[in-house]
Amino acid sequence: MKLLLSEHHTRQITLVTEIKKEKPFAFTEDLFNNLDSKPISVFKKDRGRDLFPFHLRKNDQYYEILANYYVGIDWLIPGKKFVQVEPKINSAVIAAFTKQTDSLEVESIALDEIGKNAKHEASLEENLIEIDYLRILLELSTTPKTSNKIADILKIDWNAEQIPVEQKDDRLTPFLVVQFLQILKTIVRKGLKKSYYKVQENLTNKVKGKILVGQHIKQNVFKNRLTKTYCEYQEFGFDHVENRFLKKVFGFAVNYVQNDKVFFTHCEMGKKSKTTFKEELLEIINYCRPAFEHISGNIKEQELKNIKHNPFFKEYRNAIKIGGYILKKFSYNISNTVETKITTPPFWIDMPILFELYFYNQLLKSNSQYCKNINYQFSTYGNSLDILISEPGFEMVIDTKYKLKYQSSEVHEDIRQVSGYARLNRVRKELGFENEEHKVIDCLIVYPDLEAPQDQDYTIEYIRENRQELSAYHKVYKLGIALPIIS
Repeated sequence: MKLLLSEHHTRQITLVTEIKKEKPFAFTEDLFNNLDSKPISVFKKDRGRDLFPFHLRKNDQYYEILANYYVGIDWLIPGKKFVQVEPKINSAVIAAFTKQTDSLEVESIALDEIGKNAKHEASLEENLIEIDYLRILLELSTTPKTSNKIADILKIDWNAEQIPVEQKDDRLTPFLVVQFLQILKTIVRKGLKKSYYKVQENLTNKVKGKILVGQHIKQNVFKNRLTKTYCEYQEFGFDHVENRFLKKVFGFAVNYVQNDKVFFTHCEMGKKSKTTFKEELLEIINYCRPAFEHISGNIKEQELKNIKHNPFFKEYRNAIKIGGYILKKFSYNISNTVETKITTPPFWIDMPILFELYFYNQLLKSNSQYCKNINYQFSTYGNSLDILISEPGFEMVIDTKYKLKYQSSEVHEDIRQVSGYARLNRVRKELGFENEEHKVIDCLIVYPDLEAPQDQDYTIEYIRENRQELSAYHKVYKLGIALPIIS
């Protein structure tokens, strides 16, 4: 049975004598006593700390289950209960964060009151708004600098027992399909790779390569075909193992998109375009289809094991990796792409990193002339800055905050963090300020804002004109950016 949560949302698991469908968080004694039977899987390690996709806390009379900032699905009690976290952002938390940062100089009592009100409003379902994470993924896949970082967002546990879900609850497959199609589009635009591959053919009146004696005897000698010779030889062209694998996965992706009635039909691309998500994916499919017209789709997965990737065609590595996930997801059976009830492995998507890459991608798209001076994950002394802009005259340290806080002490802590980055000697050296002791570097906190303009170009000029300085700090600014949402 499914336990449905939203990001950073808490629910109580209580003990009852009888299970009722309308109360999924009410467990009978046998289930309640098994809640600690399976340790929660670690999503990743960060500076020696284990990060979990959700937490389970035991109290005297009940358990508390708290979702983190990850979207996905995993077993709570193997074979019986699983947790599913939806990509829903809390508008009450955004509003409280905005108020806190606007009012940092007022008395702490007033700030604490904002936090208390926000805590109550954050628990209300009507304040939850669903993020269109597939739209974000599609945008990230269009830029080489962000597309190769998508793998860091996703963790899939293929060794765990599969979880039965409705197709409408499957968050993994559309994520993989969109990513694969966008990488494939990049490959086709660049041009398919040519390589040597083996061909087996029954030739007439000639010999090419080597004779396959066994096949020749079966096909020709026993059948008295004296002018035929069964040979194996090498050719140089497009119909090699990697392209055949991509074509096979492409067929699965096409079937899935064409039969989808849930994920790709819910919204338009934005105010600048009336194209729906599904129509855009079909455009990618139609763009890629001719390139694979003369390529065979017959391949065995083990044929990929000894492939050596060409650094000039680096997109092939990611495409084959994601393609393997897609085939595993559908159990190598294309008819599974239209099933309404499916199974999925436990998986998690890191939403803070997705948001971080989304803003980085907006900067790259809007500031093509400054791209070389927009540094992502600039690292120094064990610290890692989200984004550092080193363009002369526009120097700025940027910290993205998807995990918004609404307690004043925590908001101050976030501000001190980004301010500390700006005082690192290596950062000042990178910006050319090592000899300018009195020069203060601009700091910017970027956060989701549901009221920010959609389809905005985030040029450096626009950011400098529209950022808001925090009244309690010198040269510390904030900027809200819009995220694609599902209405």
